[in-house]
Amino acid sequence: MDGSPQLPGVLADLAPLLDHWGYLAVGGLIFLEDFGVPVPGETLLIAASVYAGAGRLNILVVAVVAFVAAVCGDNVGYAIGRFGGHRLVTRFGRYVLLTPERVARAEEFFARHGGKVVTVARFIEGLRQVNGIIAGLAEMSWRRFLVFNALGAALWVGLWVTVGGLAGQHINTLYPAIQRYELYLLAALALLVVFLVVRRWRRRASAKKSDGGRRMES
Repeated sequence: MDGSPQLPGVLADLAPLLDHWGYLAVGGLIFLEDFGVPVPGETLLIAASVYAGAGRLNILVVAVVAFVAAVCGDNVGYAIGRFGGHRLVTRFGRYVLLTPERVARAEEFFARHGGKVVTVARFIEGLRQVNGIIAGLAEMSWRRFLVFNALGAALWVGLWVTVGGLAGQHINTLYPAIQRYELYLLAALALLVVFLVVRRWRRRASAKKSDGGRRMES
């Protein structure tokens, strides 16, 4: 054994990537994820932070690389949206799940909330990958975008580096507990998914029934 910390769950699948490519993998995947490429940038950041906490990487270097990659990736997305415009997004957006309907809703949301969206988008799956593109499409000022984007990146990286680093320091204690309760956590997650699906189905059924009643009245 080489002394590598044993990572739980999906993080373990990323261990060979970190062992072989290290900081380059962290920067590369975060950079790609942040302008729409469907790669596990955030997950790799968490895995790298755990590695750093366990002494396999330098936590400060992980943080700096992740921050720079996040800001640069979002700025590539901003350039795509600003200079490529709707024509480019309409043509290629479907490859990153960016449909015209989603673009329209996101642009409307940006128009109302602007910088706040750019800051918190980093923490929202789906929006994190395309917020730069949407900001460019909405013709948000680049300087304003850069400031709020850098703030969001700093908060996002700081959160996961801190959490992952602390987890890495106690990985030998945490991992057996995670293994012990993994089935219970998965069962709870499955129940939550079923609950949400059933609730959504009932709401749709209720809405259809309501619409049907209004049509009969008219």
